[in-house]
Amino acid sequence: MIGVVTETETDARSTDDNWQPGEAAPEAPPAATDTAVDNELPENRYLNRELSWLDFNSRVLALAADTSLPLLERAKFLAIFASNLDEFYMVRVAGLKRRDEMGLSVRSADGLSPREQLRRIGERTRQISLRQAEVFIESVRPALAEEGIRIVNWAELTDAERSELSTYFHEQVFPVLTPLAVDPAHPFPFVSGLSLNLAITVKSPDDGGEHFARIKVPDNVDRFVELKGANEESDIVRFLPTEELIAAFLPVLFPGMEIVEHHVFRITRNADMQVEEDRDEDLLQALERELARRRFGSPVRLEVADDMTEHMLGLLLRELDVHPGDVVQVPGLLDLSSLWQIYGVDRPALKDRPFVPATHPAFAERETPKSIFSTLRDGDVLVHHPYDSFSTSVQRFIEQAAADPNVLAIKQTLYRTSGDSPIVNALIDAAEAGKQVVALVELKARFDEQANIKWARALEDAGVHVVYGLIGLKTHCKTCLVVRREGSTIRRYCHIGTGNYNPKTARLYEDVGLITAAPDIGADLTDLFNSLTGYSRKVTYRNLLVAPHGVRKGIVERIEREIDAHRHGGNGRIRLKANALVDEQVIDALYRASQAGVRVEVVVRGICALKPGAEGFSENIVVRSILGRFLEHSRIFHFNAINEFFIGSADMMHRNLDRRIEVLAQVKDPRLTGYLDELFESAMDPSTRCWELGPDGHWTASPQDGRQVRDHQVWLMERHRQH
Repeated sequence: MIGVVTETETDARSTDDNWQPGEAAPEAPPAATDTAVDNELPENRYLNRELSWLDFNSRVLALAADTSLPLLERAKFLAIFASNLDEFYMVRVAGLKRRDEMGLSVRSADGLSPREQLRRIGERTRQISLRQAEVFIESVRPALAEEGIRIVNWAELTDAERSELSTYFHEQVFPVLTPLAVDPAHPFPFVSGLSLNLAITVKSPDDGGEHFARIKVPDNVDRFVELKGANEESDIVRFLPTEELIAAFLPVLFPGMEIVEHHVFRITRNADMQVEEDRDEDLLQALERELARRRFGSPVRLEVADDMTEHMLGLLLRELDVHPGDVVQVPGLLDLSSLWQIYGVDRPALKDRPFVPATHPAFAERETPKSIFSTLRDGDVLVHHPYDSFSTSVQRFIEQAAADPNVLAIKQTLYRTSGDSPIVNALIDAAEAGKQVVALVELKARFDEQANIKWARALEDAGVHVVYGLIGLKTHCKTCLVVRREGSTIRRYCHIGTGNYNPKTARLYEDVGLITAAPDIGADLTDLFNSLTGYSRKVTYRNLLVAPHGVRKGIVERIEREIDAHRHGGNGRIRLKANALVDEQVIDALYRASQAGVRVEVVVRGICALKPGAEGFSENIVVRSILGRFLEHSRIFHFNAINEFFIGSADMMHRNLDRRIEVLAQVKDPRLTGYLDELFESAMDPSTRCWELGPDGHWTASPQDGRQVRDHQVWLMERHRQH
């Protein structure tokens, strides 16, 4: 998704996942604070991560409400907001409900029980869902209509249009509809997660008896039916929601019955799979079995149109086994994620100007062609997507390796990739050319499991050695190792990045990557792949920090070294850019740095459990969030006094640091660290448009002092155009 989120950042797993009824409930994690520090940290020093995530999605919604943005981009942000919220309920809320139902008493770091968190989530969700409806109904929809993009209802249509739609309905929609009655002979039907449905009451003219029926709005037709205007050259485009079309023809579906009422509803189900990883069972088969079960997960949210009667709502609550606190009443249209279809209208003037990524200068075309391997022997290259083209850098690196007869082996991790992946195709070509190819495919990449199963099988069929990772750990790192014979020597070339090997999302997600021939990184990646594919248990590396053993430890150690360096010479400054900052041990280390006088600057896209600017422990910490056209996805760490920069795949979250294979690589070349320094300086510029977090957990749009606002991403686009 563009601009904000969608690689899943909401993992419901926790340290209590293996708890079983009858066992003693696990205790909360031990306090992360070193008791030897001079200034003890207060107990209420963390913000709630779930409410922080809802605040993040509220910032997405703020973009939809921002009238300075192109109109269709605002509609897009409404769609992203809705998709984000769906996924949050399917994973995070589902996990909290499971713990509450199991009687798990572990409290969050800020002291809330699962039940209290669920209550607050419900309240906040209803607030922001109403705000979303308000933005759509009162701002975006009228503005679209003014631009000739009109979402209409049945009552607004002419007789000619109704006649045309009657033909469409009978030919395209009616054949795929299945009205399902509920009576003693027909139990209440299963309602699949995220499907749009009509709840209908019909009355028999014979005895006056009323009966319930349900119709699923088919998900294999467009949500909006585009109406063909009488004037084909007209700029006006009109759309009718498919549920309105179906509602207009309910008498056709229930002939001889009186339609008493009909209402739209939508249910969200638990989609957090619990794959039992058994050494004696094929992981791929186990995952396929769980994928088949996912659609039958328990309900976690019921969205209903705000005109639904109490009688109908009561019936749905009873039959779907939904708690009243999980109901969200929505004015207007349900499921605004369908606005992606509206965004697809060909109106360039209502969208962001097209941006074409530039080829990195190191890989630019020359009169005398130069291979990527020759370029890397001259020095490391740092690529920054989407500003630097992925296809002419990382993708070309892998494709050249696949085609080069001197390349002996390619080893790569794959977490998420595109449906028609040139990366996977290159690995298949390499294997068919006789090269040793190893692909570590993470089958458990949430909501991409089915695609990864497909790629794993295609790779295996081509002769690639496919590994599914380590039991109990997700392989989330973004690494590629190329082994090449050069004369009598063997040289290793590497890529370590912050984003997936996906050329499509690389045009939408902001990420950085290091491409290098540095011997120490090559040796480290060799050791890492041996750990991933064999029985090695190596936990320390020359250049890399590798989770689950080394990332948290390495980051906290460097924070402590920065504190020590600051005490002895000043100049202490820690800068951190990530998607999420939740881990208590890292947060406490940053608090201690603040207490020691070290300046701490955090740029976080999503969740932040740290309280900045609080008297006594975080006065020297500033937290910002930048959202915009591209999804800020890179993870970068800078420790100024000890002069170290790291980039990598790990967010500061329990799941990343304890239950994933993650890699951070140190960037040493002054040319490259100078660029990373520029990124931080731009993000923290006082005039940069952003949100700033206060000690009370409230996010404030900034700047607000009347100064001219600069856009961080626009600045980067211009910078790369000029280079």
